[in-house]
Amino acid sequence: MNPATLQAMADFPRQLELFYAAVPESYRNWTPSSWDGIPSETFSALGQVCHVRDIEIDGYHVRIQRTLAEDKPVLVSLDGYELERERGYATADAREALAAFRAARAKTMELLASLTPEALERTAEFEGYGALTLRSLVHYLCSHDQQHLAGLQWLLGKIDASRAASA
Repeated sequence: MNPATLQAMADFPRQLELFYAAVPESYRNWTPSSWDGIPSETFSALGQVCHVRDIEIDGYHVRIQRTLAEDKPVLVSLDGYELERERGYATADAREALAAFRAARAKTMELLASLTPEALERTAEFEGYGALTLRSLVHYLCSHDQQHLAGLQWLLGKIDASRAASA
């Protein structure tokens, strides 16, 4: 597995916590009037945190396990907005969500560290992505992380712009 990818994934929980902490408390559930240009899904800052937690656990943990255990499984894409509605992201406890994500990512990293080169070549079909290897799936997970860091930065920019406009 690419060491840069693994390092980025290992560092992501810390970066997520730092970026989330940069959001003023009164803006953690705030949404802009326009989402034009957002590099991630259209979630509030708190929603971004809850989303990466749920996608790690219910998405990537399941996808990785199925790719290891089954012969060319079809991996489903989860509807993040449905998860948001079902799980009430707006009323979630950010500390709990961040802690749960940190624990889930530690589990992911532990699992990845144990994989053989042959395991990384196992194949699956990922809804919306097509055929892939387990190694591909890990790259997509890392990409997902980066999209949500960018989404939080984008929200910080929108928050600052909205505060300047109302001053």
